[in-house]
Amino acid sequence: MNIQPSTQTSLPEGDMAYTILSDLKRVTREYTTAATESVCPEIRQMFTELLNNTLTMQGELYDAMQQNNMYNASSPALKQELDKQLKQYQQTQQKTNQFVQQAQTAQAHIPPNSAGQSTIPAYQ
Repeated sequence: MNIQPSTQTSLPEGDMAYTILSDLKRVTREYTTAATESVCPEIRQMFTELLNNTLTMQGELYDAMQQNNMYNASSPALKQELDKQLKQYQQTQQKTNQFVQQAQTAQAHIPPNSAGQSTIPAYQ
């Protein structure tokens, strides 16, 4: 039996690079989720290191693609819009911190019920 190699059409370099870049973006989202949801500090650290390495690869690939005119960056954002978004995120972070502090204070002042658990509902 004689098997002939199949004729395959390969993707142009730009398309292949874009596919890899998209995959790196997906992987960074998954590592971020894994690090965020990790309870064990060692596992969290591992996912954080994997995330940082993947972000570095993603940045290097993006730079190479942009230098070779394979990727068109979006138009620059206005500083005013960025400042507005930053302020909103900072306000959200401050409210979140206040909520966590209040919940922790309330948790510390509530005696455990008969099952040895607090009566404050747990949020996941």
